[in-house]
Amino acid sequence: MKAEFATIPANLAALHQRIGAACAAAGRDPATVTLLAVGKAQPAPALAAAADVGQRDFGENYVQEGLGKIAALAGRGLRWHFIGPLQANKTAEVAAHFDWVHGVDRERIARRLSGQRAASAAPLNVCVQVNISGEASKSGVAPADAAALCRAVATLPRLRLRGLMAIPAPGLPDPRAPYRELRQLFESLRREFGLDTLSAGMSDDFAAAIAEGSTMIRVGTAIFGSRK
Repeated sequence: MKAEFATIPANLAALHQRIGAACAAAGRDPATVTLLAVGKAQPAPALAAAADVGQRDFGENYVQEGLGKIAALAGRGLRWHFIGPLQANKTAEVAAHFDWVHGVDRERIARRLSGQRAASAAPLNVCVQVNISGEASKSGVAPADAAALCRAVATLPRLRLRGLMAIPAPGLPDPRAPYRELRQLFESLRREFGLDTLSAGMSDDFAAAIAEGSTMIRVGTAIFGSRK
């Protein structure tokens, strides 16, 4: 392992301790929370260093950057999650190479992913993105429209609707408030659609997200250090 990546195993161990503490405070089993290692602007060898110590789920924000890492780390049994905004002209590549898409925010994108996912491949796991804080700058459906989009996604072949994703506004007085609202929405939809995934929480607020039921958190800098 190159010296510049030597801190990654210790960083991951420390992060898992923090996740464990957050789960203990929430009365949850740490095994119910999946860590997505966000590789945005990090080189493939950095991700390899994390994979070498057991990290299996990786999140990528940009299609072309992600495809390069998927190719470089092929054969390791890793799961690749596309977590950035998805443009229609990139859906074919995502459908072909990723295992999860966390930001489906309109039916058109879902239909393209469905049509472009190979019938021989496992169904593409999908989370519907909810704009839980109502920010004009953020993607995602309004909470009131989430059920309709879930219903549309659930009918499409070669997709598997797994849950909801959200990125709340930062710096709120009560960081748990948007995650509480998201959890309530998730619970209202869970039985109808068989949802099992709540993708929420990042470096600064994952403890609040875990307290409100998040099953997947997205962390990059705490694992890899500053972006290259």
